[in-house]
Amino acid sequence: MEVAIMGAGISGLSCAITLEKNGVTPTIFEKRKSVGDRFVNAESLFSILNRPIQDSISYVAENFHIKLSPITEVDKIFLHSKNQVGSVNGKIGYTNIRGRHANSFENQLAKQVKSKINFNSTDEYKDICKKFDYVVLATGDAEYAVKLNNYRYDLRCAVKGVTVKGEFIKSNPHVWFNYEILPKGYGWLIPFSKEEAHLVIVYTDSTSEIDQIWDKFFSLVCKSLDQDLKITDDFQIKNYMVGICNESKIDNTYFIGNCFGAISPGFGFGQFASILTGVYSAYDICGLESYEELVKPLFENYNHSIVFRRFLEQLTDKQIDFYVDKLNNKIIDKVVGTVSSKNNGIDFLRLATPIMKLVNDYKQIESR
Repeated sequence: MEVAIMGAGISGLSCAITLEKNGVTPTIFEKRKSVGDRFVNAESLFSILNRPIQDSISYVAENFHIKLSPITEVDKIFLHSKNQVGSVNGKIGYTNIRGRHANSFENQLAKQVKSKINFNSTDEYKDICKKFDYVVLATGDAEYAVKLNNYRYDLRCAVKGVTVKGEFIKSNPHVWFNYEILPKGYGWLIPFSKEEAHLVIVYTDSTSEIDQIWDKFFSLVCKSLDQDLKITDDFQIKNYMVGICNESKIDNTYFIGNCFGAISPGFGFGQFASILTGVYSAYDICGLESYEELVKPLFENYNHSIVFRRFLEQLTDKQIDFYVDKLNNKIIDKVVGTVSSKNNGIDFLRLATPIMKLVNDYKQIESR
């Protein structure tokens, strides 16, 4: 059995590890010069977004024997709206590093792979198909899915991120919602350490000038944190498309990671779904389980997440202020913290989707 994996990111490496555990040695093609050869950024694994799984790190270790070490466990997240600041308290997830960093998830996974990774690869899908029994597309974007007419776009976003130096509490990420500055978008600050953090904006009005929006947001963050943050590294992406494939598998080609549609439209995180698609595709190749059946919950979760994203986009700054302010109520804070906790299995997105969809539909009718 000859298996090719195109891409040595989170999903591709998770696939390789699982294949190896089942006696299959894949050939891995990576167009970059090393694993994690991209900008450094921090991300979060929030339990409430990965239901019905409760603790994603433990789940991956116990069920797939893939070991990952996060930066830290999140015990408090601050939410900033235009005029209010609230927080959610509790064991609500983890933060992790991506990219070139030595402790990034990519580099941690690479250490668990025994197969050779062919770096600086120029091999194309059409040629690889002729040489291998199975091809796993884990290229980190939807390019091949689009070429094969197997992708549905839902969002067009502008993204800009930086590494900043300052003083941070590692277990306390911050998120901003201010539509006057970030049109239908949000901003995250996720600490790497006590001295460094990743600061990023994502917004859906990609026609707006990203540098002007960034300057206003950066000033807002410095004011919110009462710090003069120093930028040490940066990146930006215009017209980034968020979507999901129509079919998870076509003949002997598997779509995994971002080629599948692992990024959650709600808050932009997707590493857990990337790992799952990598593992599940390997299970199918090895004849253990059906990939199409295994990823059905991931399709459902994505669809719940896009409804959530549309719901957030319909809100006004005044409405967001109202909800954020309510988090300062001790009873509400406790309830939200309990629902968000990694010790809770309530699938909030699934339960809330029918209500959010009704609101979204009403807003669309109202706007006509």
